[in-house]
Amino acid sequence: MLEEHESAVLTEPVPSERLEAGDVGTVVHVYGGGLPYEVEFTAVGGTAAVVTVESSAIHPDL
Repeated sequence: MLEEHESAVLTEPVPSERLEAGDVGTVVHVYGGGLPYEVEFTAVGGTAAVVTVESSAIHPDL
C-alpha cells in the first residue's frame, strides 16, 4: 500500500489526462482502505493532472 507523498508509477495510460504508462506522480491522498489513490502528475511549470486511480494502476517508484 502506498502512502501520501510517495512517488508512484502508472502501470496503464490515462488517455483523458494525456498520461502514459511509466509516468511518475506523487500520491496526494489515500482513500479509505487504501483504494483508490489521488495522484498528482507534474510538468514543467506546474501540475499536469490530478487523477484518481485504483491500486492496480500504480506501483511504488523504486
